[in-house]
Amino acid sequence: MPGSVRTHGVVGSAGVAVLAAAVVIGFAVWPDGASAQDPEIQVSRSACGLGWTDPHTGEQTFRLRNTGTVTAEVDLIDPATGVIYGEVEGLGTGTTRPLPVTLGNGGYAFRCLPEDSAAIVGPTVTVSGGADRGPGVAPVTQNDLLAPLKNYQAHVTAGLDQLVADVTKLKDAVHGGDRAASESTWLTAHLTYERLGAAYNAFGDSDGAINGTAVGLPGGVADPGFTGFHRLEYGLWHNQDLAALGAVADRLDSAVQSLRKSFPDSQVDPNDLGLRAHEIVENALQLELTARTDYGSGTNLATARANVDGVQAVLDVLRPLLAPRYPRLSTVDTWMKRTGKTLDDARRADGSWTPVGGLTAPQRQKINGDVSELTEQLAPIAAIAEPRRIS
Repeated sequence: MPGSVRTHGVVGSAGVAVLAAAVVIGFAVWPDGASAQDPEIQVSRSACGLGWTDPHTGEQTFRLRNTGTVTAEVDLIDPATGVIYGEVEGLGTGTTRPLPVTLGNGGYAFRCLPEDSAAIVGPTVTVSGGADRGPGVAPVTQNDLLAPLKNYQAHVTAGLDQLVADVTKLKDAVHGGDRAASESTWLTAHLTYERLGAAYNAFGDSDGAINGTAVGLPGGVADPGFTGFHRLEYGLWHNQDLAALGAVADRLDSAVQSLRKSFPDSQVDPNDLGLRAHEIVENALQLELTARTDYGSGTNLATARANVDGVQAVLDVLRPLLAPRYPRLSTVDTWMKRTGKTLDDARRADGSWTPVGGLTAPQRQKINGDVSELTEQLAPIAAIAEPRRIS
């Protein structure tokens, strides 16, 4: 987002900067109390950070002005460690954006990253006389994400192999005329797909063909463009003729086979790993816990549980990067386990899942509360794991 501002909440331990729970991402709007008297910091290809003449601790706003000829990113860093205490992205030439920060004792410098140019670090300014240093974030680079991306790519590849096998069984059950087996294998295959949530952007159009809904289609559930798992779900649980549903199952199988074949040539976006860890659970809260994606099976809570598994896969590959940067990672782990158990408790003794509409008020409150809290705990990971340019 052009001109966006991020501020980060961080604590340090034994000289190692690590990210704390509070991470706020907002637009570059002037905060209350900001004025033309705030220091104007110059940004260009040839100079960075000039204009900071009155260093002091506490809350303050810098006016970052791009006097150069290209768009730039600007970070306020500890020049000794590279830890970031504030950043503005997409600072266009000739424009001025605010950077509100709260500074504690220590050394700071502005790092300017003009497009198509090397980074420039401005003069170090020492701030003293106030509280100990607070928020900052140790940057994650593209190179840092190479191993997690490779590991996640392998995880998705294995998941797609399983998906192909599961959908083959589903197709065979439909063609075999066995509705009970078709419904059972449908759920197994659908949950396998739902565990791959951080890779959906890499799936391209295949995601819509495999897991799209009827929302926005002119013909609704009868629209020819309504395909995939949910189209088959609608047919199975609305007692449509299995012989007719064979073509739907074949089309789903073809889409899954095509995705498995094409995925090795695709690449999960580095930004998606951290971002999707939060968004997967957020989507579950908005779509599954409201039953908006229920086309008859009543298995939204099973889907939400699979989504938690999908988040766990992301956390597993990112853990080496998150452990030194997010001191509340153990809290995330606790809420992951708690939320998983809460959803598991909605499973009946016979293995079936309670539909969202069949939950008691206390059950609904607990599930919504746990998933909401997990969403909040995961939110900082998007900012922590975002790849940043530092040179």
